[in-house]
Order: sequence, then structure tokens, then C-alpha cells
Amino acid sequence: MYQVPKLTDFSPAALDKAVTELTSALEQECAKACSEPEWKALRDRWMARKNGILTQVNDLWLKAAPAEAKREVGRRVNELRAHVENDVVAAQERMAGRSGSDRLAAERVDITLPGITRPIGARHPVLQALDDVVKVFKSMGYSVEEGPEVETDYYNFEALNFPPNHPARDTQDTIFLAGQDKKPARDRLLLRTHTSPVQIRSMQKYPPPVRVVCPGKVHRHDTPDASHSPLFHQVEGLAVDTNITFCDLKGTLDHAMKALFGSSVKTRFYPSFFPFTEPSADVQISCPFCGGKGCRTCKQSGWIELLGCGMVDPNVFDFVRDNGYDPGKISGFAFGMGADRVAMLRYGIDDIQLLFQGDVRFLEQFA
Repeated sequence: MYQVPKLTDFSPAALDKAVTELTSALEQECAKACSEPEWKALRDRWMARKNGILTQVNDLWLKAAPAEAKREVGRRVNELRAHVENDVVAAQERMAGRSGSDRLAAERVDITLPGITRPIGARHPVLQALDDVVKVFKSMGYSVEEGPEVETDYYNFEALNFPPNHPARDTQDTIFLAGQDKKPARDRLLLRTHTSPVQIRSMQKYPPPVRVVCPGKVHRHDTPDASHSPLFHQVEGLAVDTNITFCDLKGTLDHAMKALFGSSVKTRFYPSFFPFTEPSADVQISCPFCGGKGCRTCKQSGWIELLGCGMVDPNVFDFVRDNGYDPGKISGFAFGMGADRVAMLRYGIDDIQLLFQGDVRFLEQFA
């Protein structure tokens, strides 16, 4: 292995001979560097500040040279330094190119071999239920509208005829965003508690007649248990035109329930209350599992409560009167159902939390 000699003769011929020996040794060692560790050892051996060969050349040649020879020795030392740096860098590039070629050779793909198949996923049961409900209403001429999940108090409550002291405006029921205290009440932001704000936005966008369904996620301040979740899904619908009656609402929902759960399913309506509809009703369907005879799913009653509905309250139309919604000339109905509830009924799921825990073993049953 090359060692830097201590010079006693500083004549040009002696210096040329010493430089030739050094550069020859450098080229041989660079040619042997075939891996990253070997290249690092080469770099440290020649360029290390404390005991590298260049440092030794500086000490044994330049500093030891007599005054009259320092100029000539210094020139050669500078040339050597540049030469060593260039050769070491070239050795690294050569080594990197070689390893890249080896890697490409190792990774070469035989295109005649069968490809790697990836398992195809399936729609989540809640999304399947959402899609099926929307498909039923699209077949009846409804269009699909969506809106923001972060809503203002105005769209979520005020424009839907919720009075200022309604319990739903309380933070115990609704998830409000922090830092809203200084804003006017109608501008405060919250996570929407239903998809009804999309109905108001749709009426602002389109003059009557209008028929829309509004699917999406909603949020409420509920404690998670088998039948409650702080996040769930709804599909709401709205139909507005001249001479819309409660009979139209009943016929529409009866047709939709038969399309979803079978032609033998029956519907029944009984009075209820919602701030944005008057009159209002809850809708039950005959149990599709026992045919109304009574079973575990319907709690032996033969009926399952599925959704709420009603005729749009004229006070709601007042908020969009400027877009053609004169409550004296038009009427409409609205309805809303939980897609999670539909999925649970369809697949016999008795705990809503199972839908949101992400357990693939559970979800793949419905693929």
C-alpha cells in the first residue's frame, strides 16, 4: 500500500517522479473501490484532514521544502489535491453507476409471467345503503344535491324554522366549533346535525319546481352505544311544486319503501312533530323479515320505524321567497331517513358501532 515518502531531493525531476508514483497509486486504489464502504475508506485514506495522504504530502513535501523550492513544490501539491479530489469523485460516480446497473438487472421483470393481482375492495355497507336509497329516488326524477358538513347556525337552524330556544341549539345536542362566541348567532359554525341545510341551499339555487335528495354525513353530540353514534348518515328529500299534497308524500314514500325492502312491504304514518314541516309524521314499515307477524328484529310488533316526513312549513318558504317560493302559490314535502338504520335492517346488524370500527373481518361479510 502506498506510503508518502519523505523527500530529500526537491529538484524538478525528483518532484515529477514522486508525483507520478502517487498518482499511479491513486488510480489503482480508485479502481479497486467497488462498494460504498470501500469508497468511504478510499476517501478517508486520501482526503482525511488529520492523517490523509494529502495532509501528509503537505507536511512531508511542502513544509519540509527549502525556501527556494517551495514555489515549485506548492504548485505540484495544489495540482495533486485537485487530481485526488477528481479521481475520488469519479470513483464514487463509477461505483454508483455500476450498482444502479446491478440493481436494474436484479429488478428486471419478465413480462411473460402472470401479473400480481390485487384484491378489489367493496363498498361499505352504509355507502351501499346510501347508493340504493339515492338510486330509488333518482329513478323517480329526483336529482342529487350535496352541501358542506361545517354549516352556519342560519342554514342548520334558523332557516329551518327552529326557534332560538330550541333544545337542538344547545351544545349538549349540537357540536359547535370553538371560538364562535363573538360572532352573531346565525353566523356561528357547527357540524351539521342533519342534511336539511342542503334543502335550503337547493331552494336558493333553483326556483320551483324542485325535487332533490340530499345524502351525507351528519354529527350530533351523542354518547356512542348500540343505537347511537356522534357521526352517522342521512338521506333527506324535498319536492316542491304547485298543488303538492300529503297524498303525494305518502305515495312517494310507499313506492320507495317497496323498492328498497320488497313489494310486500306496507307503510303506515302517524303524527309527529318537526320544526320545518307541518303537518309532520313518522313512517313505519311492516317488518320485511317476518312479514309483519312479529320477530326479534321488529321486537315482536310487526312494524319498524324508519323515517320522518311532513309538508314543508310555510315559514321555511319565507326564507327563500325571493327565488319564487311564495307559500301562497306553492307547496312541498320533505322526508329524511338514516342510511345506517337502513344498512342495519338490511344486514341484521344490532350495533351501529360495528359500522364505524373499521374491522375488516366484519365488513368483508358484506362485500
